[in-house]
Amino acid sequence: MWRWLHPYAKGEATYQLLGRWLPWVTALALLSLTVGLVWGLAFGPADYQQGDSYRIIYIHVPAAIFSMGAYAGMAIMAFIALVWQIRTAEWSIAAIAPVGAVLTFIALFTGAAWGKPMWGTWWVWDARLTSELILLFLYAGVMALYYAFEDARTGAKAAGILALVGVVNLPIIHFSVEWWNTLHQGATITKFAKPSMATEMLWPLLISLLAFALMTAAFVMLRLRHEILRHELHRPWVREELLNPKSASADINSQQEQS
Repeated sequence: MWRWLHPYAKGEATYQLLGRWLPWVTALALLSLTVGLVWGLAFGPADYQQGDSYRIIYIHVPAAIFSMGAYAGMAIMAFIALVWQIRTAEWSIAAIAPVGAVLTFIALFTGAAWGKPMWGTWWVWDARLTSELILLFLYAGVMALYYAFEDARTGAKAAGILALVGVVNLPIIHFSVEWWNTLHQGATITKFAKPSMATEMLWPLLISLLAFALMTAAFVMLRLRHEILRHELHRPWVREELLNPKSASADINSQQEQS
């Protein structure tokens, strides 16, 4: 497996691989997002208790889940960067952090909008809300550390250490509704038993989850390509890519085949 992954430790190989996958991932993300949101927001039945206000779940739940998923992915890249000193893993930290921060903000904002009609207030210092807010601060801290040093590798190392330390917050977010008394509702689709949602509500939510997963991947891939170009700007292949993308792509594919 490492022999297969080794060529993609090089910036140009990763850049080319992402370029091949990005259009497909983006197209699937847009398609599934359209289907999931239109189905859930326009055609799904109203909840017997919450009425139509529950429909924000089709944005809130995917954003909340992948705010944590993005952080887990960032922590994995940080571990790889610290242990094996792979530069593309370092650049992945910078690529993932802003995407995860936006997802966390969306989760907090939509959660507040959902909480107002349900709880009568925009915000309470609930265990899950507070730990999700801490997640946003962790993302901000990672981004701040990454760009705080003149030496890029020192910044990436400091950001990676914070990313790994912050992983402890993820199980706190997930299990907070079980560990403490909370206003936040419990699990609905992640239970081992039958999900506590009607099928006609569950399917658009699952499609929305797929859409957010693909959308997160697409934004990370796009940002990682930009990070690679920014750090490899002095390389001949970058100048060739900017001037003649097709020729540069052929050269990179040829180098991969030879290796």
